[in-house]
Amino acid sequence: MTARTAARALLLAGGAALAAACGPLATTPAPAAPPAPAVATVPAAAPATALPPTDPAAIGEMWPGYLNGYLPRTAWPDSRALLPPPPAAGTPAFAADLAGLQELGALRATPRGALAVRDADLHFPAAANAFACALGVQVSETATPHLYTLLRRTLVDAAGPTYAAKDHYRRTRPYAALNAPSCTPDEEASLSKDGSYPSGHAAIGWAWALVLTGIAPDRADALLHRGRQYAQSRAICGVHWPSDVEAGMLVGAAAVARLQSDAVFRAQGGLAQQEIEVQRAAGALSTAQRGFNCASDMTPKRQIDR
Repeated sequence: MTARTAARALLLAGGAALAAACGPLATTPAPAAPPAPAVATVPAAAPATALPPTDPAAIGEMWPGYLNGYLPRTAWPDSRALLPPPPAAGTPAFAADLAGLQELGALRATPRGALAVRDADLHFPAAANAFACALGVQVSETATPHLYTLLRRTLVDAAGPTYAAKDHYRRTRPYAALNAPSCTPDEEASLSKDGSYPSGHAAIGWAWALVLTGIAPDRADALLHRGRQYAQSRAICGVHWPSDVEAGMLVGAAAVARLQSDAVFRAQGGLAQQEIEVQRAAGALSTAQRGFNCASDMTPKRQIDR
């Protein structure tokens, strides 16, 4: 082997050894692709706040002809826990009950008695305008749908809670206990199956007065007077004792207190208030044209209180 050949062989052997020791030569990596640009997204529009329903089909019924209230049954005030027992026969409290019944019953032959008969009707649309004179606005399903619905639904919120005490005490109504006629004889058979204490009508009337006062505070005196008057109509008619009336008003107030935390009730009340303002601006109630007997509705308080 010549010296040149030996040098070449040595060089090749050294290169192979270097390659074996160091591994393959590193290659420069290809540059990474730039990140894709972020796609701008438009946030979805927040859904519009749904209006409280006024369609009876959407609200449903608690009893035939009576819409569901705002409160679930579990939120009703407990009238049995809230109220004391009704006055027992032979006690001074019962004697006062009887005297009050006779005093109020004496109004039955007057225009105030005719109003008491009208107050007995809880069916809509007739009941919608029980407070029209005090409110200064005619209430209708078409012109004031939220106000109309507010009254229909709070009727059940006020009347429903009275049944815990009604069913417990099963108090006999005055016309049955005294064997005397009432001013609504067609209702006596059905009313006899329903306990007298507390009065559901009184609960409704006082609750309506409080609810309407909340959305028409400038009419508070007239509305509260009318609410008490509405409640007392039951004693004038002889279907409730005065103590039934007072207890019913307390249950109605308790129901309205519970309603303050209900969002749908508050929203519907706000819309009802707007409807009242619109109707007032339009001069919607003309007692002469609408046939309302506001003179009997607004009887001075001293003439009906015992």
